[in-house]
Amino acid sequence: MILSRTFRDKWRPPLSLVVAGVLGIMLLVPLAGIAFFRVYENQLIETTEAELIGQSAAIAAATAQRLEEVGKDGLPLGAEVARAAEVPGSRSIYLRQPGGSWAPQLPELDLTRTPVLPRRKAPQPAGVPPHPAYLEAGQSVDRILLETQKKTLAGFRVLDFNGVIIAGREDIGLSLAHVEEVKKALTGRYASALRERIVDNPQPIYSISRGTSVRVFVAMPIILNDRVAGIVYASRTPSNILKEMFLKREAVFWVAVFVLAATFVVGFIFARAITGPIKALTRRSLAIGNGDREALKPLAIHGNREIHALSESMLGMSRKLFERNDYISTFANHVTHELKTPLTAIQGAAELLQDGGGDLSPEERDKFLGNILRDTERASKLLNRLRDLARADSVEIGGSCRLSEVAAALKHRLEGLEIDLTSEADLPMSPENARIVFENLIDNSRRHGASRVAIIPEQAGKGLTVQVNDNGEGISEGNQGQVFDLFFTTRRESGGTGMGLGIVQALLKAHGASIRLLPSVDGASFELFFPVRPSPVSPASGS
Repeated sequence: MILSRTFRDKWRPPLSLVVAGVLGIMLLVPLAGIAFFRVYENQLIETTEAELIGQSAAIAAATAQRLEEVGKDGLPLGAEVARAAEVPGSRSIYLRQPGGSWAPQLPELDLTRTPVLPRRKAPQPAGVPPHPAYLEAGQSVDRILLETQKKTLAGFRVLDFNGVIIAGREDIGLSLAHVEEVKKALTGRYASALRERIVDNPQPIYSISRGTSVRVFVAMPIILNDRVAGIVYASRTPSNILKEMFLKREAVFWVAVFVLAATFVVGFIFARAITGPIKALTRRSLAIGNGDREALKPLAIHGNREIHALSESMLGMSRKLFERNDYISTFANHVTHELKTPLTAIQGAAELLQDGGGDLSPEERDKFLGNILRDTERASKLLNRLRDLARADSVEIGGSCRLSEVAAALKHRLEGLEIDLTSEADLPMSPENARIVFENLIDNSRRHGASRVAIIPEQAGKGLTVQVNDNGEGISEGNQGQVFDLFFTTRRESGGTGMGLGIVQALLKAHGASIRLLPSVDGASFELFFPVRPSPVSPASGS
């Protein structure tokens, strides 16, 4: 029974675990949203950089080809370029192919690592004017820049090897050599940066995404004969995340489904594990208070471990209260009936003595007085047994004694009755309580004609069993189911009260033990069972 209850409790989560699980789910929802926006925003920036890299590479190739055509052998060039594989920290992949060396450039910007720089500084006057060949090449690619900008919404400028603008917008002849990413690109290395984007008419909804407040800048070197011939300087604002969410509304829909599902799970957990069982327990307690015995059945859903323990303890306590109430009601009826009989007889005899007065003969007066005395003695005996029963219900638990000592005391008190003890045993109750139990059992055997009683203890794995067998009249089959009922007796005429076995049962029950009637061919046989007491756990000794 204990093991099965322990097994049932294992799957019931404690309230602290339920609360922690709910808090974890509630925390997961905003974290999932934050992670989604962060990852998606970073993906937009990475996509923007990758597109700018591809567009800048195409413009750089076209510009390099035009410079070769107009500059011929006298074209001035800038710094010598190292191979991508030799550049520390470069994300270019240096590959040797049959047609030459390939060095694909991967995006480098990442919101978690890349700092957002201030807005780009305005172009400054150039220290050295651009070479005429560069200006001619710039004019040739200027239309390419314009058409590309119309399709991509990106801004493009082409710079010479000194950082002077030779194509793009109205800043021709001004220098951007003081800009960080341009400085890096003038050495022949690819450079990119995130810079603040100042919005002229900011809207609150833009604050959802950092992508609306930053701009991606890419500086792609133009290489001729392993030397820097110029730079393609491109920039573009990443796509607005709300616009992208609309374009990918199907994915957003499933995210919303996840949020709603998580909310439903949280509500279901609370309803299943906490609020539902508490409401059911409240309804049960109100029904029990109104006397509804059907409300004593277990709850259909207990919820978590604490509510399960609370409901079981409350329902168990209610069952005991109902049982106690039934017991008191039945007991009061029996006591009233048992005491009413001698009191009625006493009252009748007294009234006859009072009414008859001197007309009664001495023999009649003695008869009535004898009836009064006998009924008074019976009432007194009933009251004494009731007192013993009340003590048995509230006896002090604990102690131990030797069964041989109890048997020796009974032999001295019950002379003329043979009591045999087959073996020694330790009883988990005080000597006085053990004496009351066995004295009532053996006295009951003597009243039913027994001359010999055998006490047979046997130690079992689950506890101690003690059989009490006699050679008396035994118990008829029709009376076997009533022997433990209070006030049931077949020896009422000889002074029996029918409370002896009830006292024994109450006393054993108070000690956690039990008694039952065993089938027997000769005489009566009772079995007492004392379960094993849990041994106290001794504290571990420190080293």
